[in-house]
Amino acid sequence: MQGQNQQQAYDRGITIFSPDGRLYQVEYAREAVKRGTASIGIRTKDGVVLAVDKRIRSPLMERSSVEKIHKADDHIGIASAGHVADARQLIDFARRQAQVNQLRYGEPVGVETLTKEITDYIQQYTQVGGARPFGVALIIAGIADGEPRLYETDPSGTPYEWKALAVGADRGDIRDYLEAHYDEEMDLDAGVDLALAALASVNDNELSPEGIGIAVIDTETEMFRELSDEEKADHLAEADLLADESEDEDEDEDQPEDEE
Repeated sequence: MQGQNQQQAYDRGITIFSPDGRLYQVEYAREAVKRGTASIGIRTKDGVVLAVDKRIRSPLMERSSVEKIHKADDHIGIASAGHVADARQLIDFARRQAQVNQLRYGEPVGVETLTKEITDYIQQYTQVGGARPFGVALIIAGIADGEPRLYETDPSGTPYEWKALAVGADRGDIRDYLEAHYDEEMDLDAGVDLALAALASVNDNELSPEGIGIAVIDTETEMFRELSDEEKADHLAEADLLADESEDEDEDEDQPEDEE
């Protein structure tokens, strides 16, 4: 009983390490990320791809209001998984930092620089009493000096650079798929196809254009661009992943309203 009471004390205090060196609130924040719908990032030789599962809970909901891919700057896009409200706070912070860098130095912010500024901000919330960690993980993709870059932020405030990654629900299964099929020499279209196939692998091998989001940033233009429903439908049809329009999308009733 005494051991349980001690563990509960560590649970309540974000600034208190447990005897085995763990911060329980940070670990719980990671669990919140796992409850969010999946987001994928893929780096190719021609640019970067962001793909997200935009699960719609009701046909009455406006699809455009479900935002999981965001433009942070002309050359940087961010996808999220976890608590939507937490993601919005970090996206707003990222946009402010991008503008500050442009005004202060007269040049676009670097992808790595912006990622570390975001993770420094996240880390502060792991060592301040009276606050909780951000229950969200971000995939930050962009072009720096003509080279595609892809990063992940963790609720602990640690940045990781990846060639391809997934965050959110089914992360392990999607990562296994990416590890088996990723090719560093693939072009941007092949990266889009791989991202869609990875999402479909945990969705009965079929997707609808309205239920997903895709954004690309190519090394030639260095401009963030979201694909239209028609473009997504073309990619899905070519890969034989297009869901039957007569079938209603399955809704996850157990998923809390503030998580995506």
